Amino acid sequence: MIPWLQPGGPFPPVERALSTPNGLLAAGGDLSPERLLAAYRLGIFPWYPEGEPILWWSPDPRMVLFPAELRVSRSLAKALRNRRYEIRFDTAFEPVMRACAAPRDGQSGTWISAEMINAYAQLHRLGWAHSVETWIDGELAGGLYGMAIGRAFFGESMFSRARDASKIALVHLARHLAREGCGIIDCQMRTPHLASMGAREIPRALFAARLRELVHCPDMSGPWSGMSTDGTFASPGGRDRSEP
Repeated sequence: MIPWLQPGGPFPPVERALSTPNGLLAAGGDLSPERLLAAYRLGIFPWYPEGEPILWWSPDPRMVLFPAELRVSRSLAKALRNRRYEIRFDTAFEPVMRACAAPRDGQSGTWISAEMINAYAQLHRLGWAHSVETWIDGELAGGLYGMAIGRAFFGESMFSRARDASKIALVHLARHLAREGCGIIDCQMRTPHLASMGAREIPRALFAARLRELVHCPDMSGPWSGMSTDGTFASPGGRDRSEP
């Protein structure tokens, strides 16, 4: 039996998460900025079917990508040299989320509900949530979104409408985060797609210990808005980070 979160109440220790289903920790609560930021700092994330109670997870092991371990295949390296695309940061956050929520082959629904989109859009306006976008011929072709806290990035979802578009976005994100001294990219669950790019599973205890160090580091500097094809930012700006 998992606990039901009380309004304003703390999360239980992640060590109490169930092994079956792997990582289920608690239910209830809300998707307020305060609740979500508290969750991510502990290595907890929400994942639940639309219309059902909010479920909170902390799986063991945890899939992560250390930026320095990014692996780029020969075919992806060729795609990265293609100058037909642009990488933009934070210019289409909600369209990226909606694209990630679109039905995919073999799936009957999505966990990225309107409630989730509204919650993360608010975090985006506060400067915590970010999108990395691959644009081809002026069209949004792929990308990803997630949360940046301290020197950790928490990936949430990615999509692709063109070959390698999401992988290109991930490569540019990882290279930028490596320059910023980011210690870890949280990928949550294992997928062959992420494993092929260097992500690997580590014990939850190790992940949680690393997070305790990283989320209290100074936030990554520099703007998150702009565009480039080499991973650098072309325009000034960014957001003032606000603690809700």
